[in-house]
Amino acid sequence: MQLLSAFKLNRRGTYFILASICFLLISCTADIEANKKLISEMSKARAKAFNEGNAAAIAEHFTEDALLMAPGKPAAKGRKAVAAYYQSVFDEYTTQLESRYEEVEVSGSLAYGRGFAKVTLIPKKGGTPLVSTAKYLNILKKQSDGVWKTTHDIWNGNEQP
Repeated sequence: MQLLSAFKLNRRGTYFILASICFLLISCTADIEANKKLISEMSKARAKAFNEGNAAAIAEHFTEDALLMAPGKPAAKGRKAVAAYYQSVFDEYTTQLESRYEEVEVSGSLAYGRGFAKVTLIPKKGGTPLVSTAKYLNILKKQSDGVWKTTHDIWNGNEQP
């Protein structure tokens, strides 16, 4: 009889453990999806700032020690260097950007986003607009206030030189 009671208790305990695991998995999945949405919204805000020619607003989406690795340029380290890079583009061009993440993965307080971008640079002094497409990879870190910021940004063009 004791063996049967222990078996029933263990079955109840097993059900409780399984239900708890299911709850945790559902909670974690919901949290991951919410973070993916926040990351995508941040990316859209960066693209909006790019289209407005606002280097400072773009840089706000980077960590203080971020690394920007633009093609054919030395790596720009730090938020101020990121702003300076974009300002140098905006000084010469009116810009149009279409971009989207094609993949976002979140693991704890780190994430990456892989995407596609189409950039049109219209020379302010006149001339033919430059159009290019690129693939990019961002590494992001969730800050203590819950905001996601870019720690590393690298891209390269799809067009042949």
